[in-house]
Amino acid sequence: MQEPTWQRITLFFSIVIALGACSAGPQVTRTQELSETADTPYQKILIITLLRSFDARRYFEEEVVLQLSNLGTDAVASTSMMNTKTPVTRQTFLAMVDEIGADAVLVTQLLSLESIGKQVDMNPRATHNVRPTYYYNVGSVELTEYVEPPAVEFEHSLALATQIYSVQEHEAVWAIESKTQVKQDFDKVGDFSVIRNEVDAITTYLSRDGLLVQ
Repeated sequence: MQEPTWQRITLFFSIVIALGACSAGPQVTRTQELSETADTPYQKILIITLLRSFDARRYFEEEVVLQLSNLGTDAVASTSMMNTKTPVTRQTFLAMVDEIGADAVLVTQLLSLESIGKQVDMNPRATHNVRPTYYYNVGSVELTEYVEPPAVEFEHSLALATQIYSVQEHEAVWAIESKTQVKQDFDKVGDFSVIRNEVDAITTYLSRDGLLVQ
């Protein structure tokens, strides 16, 4: 397992948490096929997410643990065994592997994030106030329009890389990349569907490719 590189750990989860999101399901590509000699299936997996925000890492890892548990595989989130002051190093994670007796480690990190923002005009709201006049069958209409300030809409293209390492073989035995297009309005309350969709794609491919105990 390589030392984590922090230069590319940036804004993905802070964006998802802060903004409302609408996205299609991730497009997944296998970047490393599982070899026939791999020591699969795995029964206990340590889950590691390499991102700057501890809360973002914890949320993602807990979602992975939940979905793997639903598939019948025991998993432990690395953030459940550390706090914000724990060094995020190879030695820290190797100690976790020994402590829980994991036979595999699942690592997810951000590959890329491209964002484009554009100003969007809001629809005006109008009210009408009708008053009678002194003339027969003639009214007076007062129109008032309320125009909201322009909104900002973002389009994000993000890519995550996920690898599973065999503790016995001391190397990565399987890997995928997942890409998602996300549209977000700056002023809307966020949801976590993007994270759940990403985790669902990861766990689905793990199960489909025979890495999990069924």
